[in-house]
Amino acid sequence: MILTDRQRDSLKELINIAFGKAVSSLSELTGYRIVIDVPKIGIYSINEIVPNIEGIVTEEVATVHQIFTGRLAGDAFLLLDQNGAKALTSLLIDEQVETIDVSTKEVLIEVGNIILNACLGTFGNMLNVHITFSVPRLHLSALNDMINSLIIGKEGIRYALLITTQFKLKGSEIGGYLVIVLGVGSLDRLLEEIEKLG
Repeated sequence: MILTDRQRDSLKELINIAFGKAVSSLSELTGYRIVIDVPKIGIYSINEIVPNIEGIVTEEVATVHQIFTGRLAGDAFLLLDQNGAKALTSLLIDEQVETIDVSTKEVLIEVGNIILNACLGTFGNMLNVHITFSVPRLHLSALNDMINSLIIGKEGIRYALLITTQFKLKGSEIGGYLVIVLGVGSLDRLLEEIEKLG
């Protein structure tokens, strides 16, 4: 799907505000200065997600998944490859992480929760749309399995707002994706509300 320049600029503004809130919360939580690069944004059909992600993440991924409901409804994911997830956790807890165990999972869920809530909360507040969030869950799976889980049992055509960025922390860079999956109705509502921001 091709966004108009106005839609793309408004979306970028929303995401930048959301990421600013997320970075502030993460920096406060960890005591370290965290920088998130200016995100790249695209909207794709669900079947186009994998080709647009495969360049950065490997087949095995760690995803923090949160379902949201309301006038805008869908699935939101923070997606990292498993090496990136271990590296990010190592940096956050000042300890080398070799495997994703129970304590590592808790750190990743907390990071995902902060970023997803900042983004969805900013969308809701700035667009005057009430959004309710589920409790976030961490999944470790193959990339295709994660994508397929979004299609099975879901009604209608679905689109993904794909936000690509780099986390910079203590001299390291870790690539990650924020994926917001919406049905056609929710995507139309999102674009309608964004148009009103201009």
